[in-house]
Parts: sequence; structure tokens; C-alpha cells
Amino acid sequence: MNKIIISLLLLCGTFFVISGSIGILRFPDIYTRLHAATKAATLGVAGVLLGAFLFLYFENGIISGKLILGIIFILITAPVSAHMISRAAHQTGVKLWEHSVRDELARDQEEHKAKI
Repeated sequence: MNKIIISLLLLCGTFFVISGSIGILRFPDIYTRLHAATKAATLGVAGVLLGAFLFLYFENGIISGKLILGIIFILITAPVSAHMISRAAHQTGVKLWEHSVRDELARDQEEHKAKI
């Protein structure tokens, strides 16, 4: 049963990394590409690291603090960095894809300027 759980975590992590890589190549603008890259980093790498952690624990009885710290670090930093990159791109004038429905950040910034 342990090997099945470990295998599923590794396969799911690999699936997210591969699908995120395909998304980076296929999506049309920086905002959707950042979404794909962030999902790949958080879900893919965390799945692989969690599978490695469980493998070491079940097979060798080792509790690896480095793997746990790596998972926590990825889960915290990847979404924050993608958010900051997308805000910087938006503020420097990088255009949305022409088929995007709405730009909520521009709307919120206009509302904020109207209040001031």
C-alpha cells in the first residue's frame, strides 16, 4: 500500500510538472503562462517531494526535515513570486490577451484613484 501511495504522488507530481510545461508553451500571454508555471511548481514539485519524503520514511525510517522545508518553501514562495511578477508586468503595460474578458486589477486601480 505504501508503494502505491508513493507512486501516485510521484505520478501526480510528474503530471502537473509536464502539464505546466505544456501550458507555458501553449498559453498566449504572460499572465496565463505564470498561472501554468505556478501550478506546476506548487503542485508538481510538492507532489514529488512529498513522494520522496514518504519513500524515505517508509523504506528507511528517515524523517527528512529538508524535504518538509522544501515543500513549505515552494508552497509559500511560488504563488507570491508569480503574483509579484504579474503585478509588475501589468504596471509596466504588458497587454492582456485580446480574448481576455476583463481586467480586474485595472478596474480596482481606477476605483482607488477615484477615492483619492
